[in-house]
Amino acid sequence: MAVQSKLLDPLCVTCQEFQHPWTNKCVNATAGILLSATPYCLRVYTIVYAFSLLMRHRVPTLEDLKRTLLGILQSTAFLVTNAYTFILYNCLIRNLLGRYYFGTVAFVPSFLSSLTAIMVERPARRPLLTLYVANVATEALWKMAESRNWVHSISHGQTLIFGSSISILLYLYRKGTFTDSIFNILRIFVGKEEAGPIAIPEPISGEQPEPSRRRPTVRFSTVADLVNVYSNLIRGKHSSCRHKTSCCSYAIFGGLRPFVGGVGLQVALKLAMNFKTIAQGRMLWRKQIFNRSTLQLGIFMGSFSFLYKTVSCFLRHCFNRDEALFAIPAGLIASITFTQYPDNTVALYVMWKALQILCSIGQDKGIVPRIPHFMMYLYAFFTAVLFHVGIMEAQSLRPNYYKFLQAISGERLNKFNLSAFDVFGLNTQGQTTEMLKSLKIVDKAALPAYSFAS
Repeated sequence: MAVQSKLLDPLCVTCQEFQHPWTNKCVNATAGILLSATPYCLRVYTIVYAFSLLMRHRVPTLEDLKRTLLGILQSTAFLVTNAYTFILYNCLIRNLLGRYYFGTVAFVPSFLSSLTAIMVERPARRPLLTLYVANVATEALWKMAESRNWVHSISHGQTLIFGSSISILLYLYRKGTFTDSIFNILRIFVGKEEAGPIAIPEPISGEQPEPSRRRPTVRFSTVADLVNVYSNLIRGKHSSCRHKTSCCSYAIFGGLRPFVGGVGLQVALKLAMNFKTIAQGRMLWRKQIFNRSTLQLGIFMGSFSFLYKTVSCFLRHCFNRDEALFAIPAGLIASITFTQYPDNTVALYVMWKALQILCSIGQDKGIVPRIPHFMMYLYAFFTAVLFHVGIMEAQSLRPNYYKFLQAISGERLNKFNLSAFDVFGLNTQGQTTEMLKSLKIVDKAALPAYSFAS
C-alpha cells in the first residue's frame, strides 16, 4: 500500500534532469529528436512501402510510384511526429505543473503526442497501426500485472486465445456476410471452398432429390453408422461439400500446401536474417536451417488446415448438411496445432482482429455505439501504455519494441536519467539497466546526435 500511495505524490525533478541532460533548452531537445529520428523513420517506411509495392506482382505505373512516394513521406511524418512531440508535450506539462506525477512522466505526454501523430497518418492505415500497438501493449499490460502478482499465466494460454478467436473469425468467414483483409489470410489456410455464404440449392420442380440428400442425420446408434461416415469420407464427398475431389484427398492435399508454404517461409526468413553470415561463408547450415524449428510453422499451418477440413467434412456427413456453425468446433479442434508454433504476437493479433470485426458488426446492428474517432483514441491509449512501460517498467516491454523506441528517439532513450523515479517502487532505473544489457545497447557518445548542447 505504501508503494501504491506514492504513485500520487509529486516529484520535483526537472525535464532537463530526466530526459535531456545534454541541453538546458527544451526546444533544442525537441528539435534534436526531430532531426535524428527522421532518417530512421524514412528508412523504415521506404522498406515497408517498397515491399508492399513488390507484393502486387506487377510492374508499377508512374501513378503507383507517385502514390508510394507520397505514402512514404506521410507515414514518415507520422512516426517522426510521434517521437519529437513526446519530448515537446513532456516538457510543456512539466513546466505547467511545476513537477512530475506518476502519470505525467510518460503516459499523458505520450497520449497527446500519439493523438497528434495519428492525425498526420492516412486514415486507411490507422486501424492497422492500432491493431499493432494494441497487440504489443496487451502483452506489456499482462506482464505488468504479473509482476504485481495480480494475474498468473497458464500453460498454453496463447493457444486458448488463438483457438477461441480463430473460431469466431472462421465462423464469420463461413457466414460470408462481412468482408475484411483477414479473410484473405484464412483463405490460404482453409481454402476458398470453405468461404461463405453457404448456398442451399433448390431442387428443380419435378426432379427427384439426390440420394445423399435423402439420407437421415447420422445417429451413431450402430457401428454401421460409423462405418458409413468413414466410407463416405474416404471414397467420396457429401453433396454439400464444395470441393471437387473426395473429402480424404481434399483434407490431405489441403494440408500439404500450407505445410510446404510454411516451411518455405521459415527458410526464406532465416536466409534473409543470416544474409551477411552467408555472404561471409560462415553459415552453419545444419544448425540454422536443417533443424526442427524450421518445420514448426509448416507443421502448424499444414496440421491446422488438415484438421479443419477433416472436421468440417465429417460434420457435413454426420448432419447431412452444411452450416456456418460447423466452423466453430472445426476451428477449436484445429487450433490445438498452435501448440507447435506458440506465438504471442499471432494469438493477440487474431484476438484483436476478432474483437474489431465483432465491434464493427455490433455497430452496424446498433448494438455497440459509434464513438467518433474511436480508433484514433485507442491508438493513442495503447501507444501511451507502450511509452510508459518503456520508460517506467522496461522489463515488461517486448525487447524488439524497446529497440524500436531507442531508434525513434535518436538513440536517446538510454540517456534518460530514471533514477529519480525509483521512488515509485518499480525499480525503474534497474529495469532499464537490465534491458540495455540484454539488448547490448552501449552508450558510445557523451552527447547524442543533434544535441544542441549549451
